[in-house]
Amino acid sequence: MKRICFVCYGNICRSPMAEFIFKDLIFKYSKRYKMSCNSRATSFEEIGNDIFPQAREVLYKNGISVERHKASRFTIDDYNENDIIIVMEEKNRKELLDIIGMDKGNKIHKLREYNGDNNDIEDPWYTGRFDLVFKEIKEGCLSLFEYVESLGDIDEV
Repeated sequence: MKRICFVCYGNICRSPMAEFIFKDLIFKYSKRYKMSCNSRATSFEEIGNDIFPQAREVLYKNGISVERHKASRFTIDDYNENDIIIVMEEKNRKELLDIIGMDKGNKIHKLREYNGDNNDIEDPWYTGRFDLVFKEIKEGCLSLFEYVESLGDIDEV
């Protein structure tokens, strides 16, 4: 099974949006493969909080189911337990390295790498552009999903 962890600063907007979008893709399209995903924060700021209301709203508006979410901080155990760790911006990568030290397994990647660019996904907490962020995250998740499916070493169900 391929395990993926999505990471952003507070784990209340971008990373849970990516988690729920990716879970939706797994549910709808992954008939032959096993994948799982979760999401974490690089900070302690929002620990225990649910997904931000505007993030929940944009997911619902786009037909993505949202379950109860509880923000949690990334740990070294998360690094060891996940195969791919997806950050939303370069700042998140630097924050993760502060937590874990080195990325010895070359597991940390920016989401937009998977659709051919290396740009950050802005934090809608500050910009209010939840629709744009949803679009960028969905595009990245689709490309990531295709990449994970193409690996060929995923366990058969």
